[in-house]
Amino acid sequence: MDSVVRSWDAAVERAQERLGSAPRLRAVEEGDDRRFALWDLASRAEGELAEPVDPEELGADAERVLRERLGESGREWPDGELYRRRYWVLDETGGRPVGTVAVDNWTKGPGQLAVSSVYLRRCARGRGLAAATLDEVYRAAIAEGLPGYRLEAHWTWQHAVRYYLRRGLWAVSWKHALGLARMPQLPPYRVAEEDDRLVLLVADGPHGWVPLLAAGREGRWLRLDETAAYRQSDGWVHAFARSTLALHLALAGRPLVRGPQWWAEAWRWADTGEPEGLAYRIERFEQPARTGGSRAGGPRDTGLRGAGSPCAGSPASGAPGVRLGDSGDG
Repeated sequence: MDSVVRSWDAAVERAQERLGSAPRLRAVEEGDDRRFALWDLASRAEGELAEPVDPEELGADAERVLRERLGESGREWPDGELYRRRYWVLDETGGRPVGTVAVDNWTKGPGQLAVSSVYLRRCARGRGLAAATLDEVYRAAIAEGLPGYRLEAHWTWQHAVRYYLRRGLWAVSWKHALGLARMPQLPPYRVAEEDDRLVLLVADGPHGWVPLLAAGREGRWLRLDETAAYRQSDGWVHAFARSTLALHLALAGRPLVRGPQWWAEAWRWADTGEPEGLAYRIERFEQPARTGGSRAGGPRDTGLRGAGSPCAGSPASGAPGVRLGDSGDG
């Protein structure tokens, strides 16, 4: 096992080198720690407090207030962040930072790159920069033999969660936050509405889109039906199809519980698995948001927001500037 871990560590180091040389990324250098921390703070303020903030215009007083309101999640680490490598996302000219991303120095889950701090200034959204950044991370992982990447998103950050699902990420856990992953073992999927049911389909080569699961209603309860293709699917797809459809159901405001007996057992899937486990977790995810004054997400919370003015020195975009990541082209 030690040799496997060392092999993963070496692969992560090589993947970081690939990212450091990518044309649209630039490693955060010594002296930029404070600036990166302010961009991280702006991301959290928008996600947790629903208050868009331009990190380049954030003064000391406003920073202090935001950190106090955010509590532990707004804490700044004065000794830097040695556990991960941070990057600026550059604009189309490759010269000006308009966003951030970070990758841990060790793997998560089954040997995946662990991604965090995915953020774009409002003036840079809707131009495909977030999508291109995540694609770059995925290519770096695959090139070094790692099974893709994984990131976490808070349930209350509805705009980001919706974006990641539209990017085709699978829901793989919900223990502390929503764990979302892109892996070569997991095929492209889509969720379609058919006859008032949500159906999860996967791409299967010459067979096209193959339905695996269908979720409907029985009164106030969920009805979840499996297809023969689901029952014959391999381990990764079989394991994460249910959790992925469950997250789509939650965002659509549909039932997650199949009845009192299932709800009584919901704690059994508090890490991942059956949709009742996600319902169990959502109650806990939303509780601190309600008591702490943050925004509690829900199916009516679409996260649609107008963008700010163009970034100074960056090319203007003709596309409507919309929300943090909640855009088909990121």
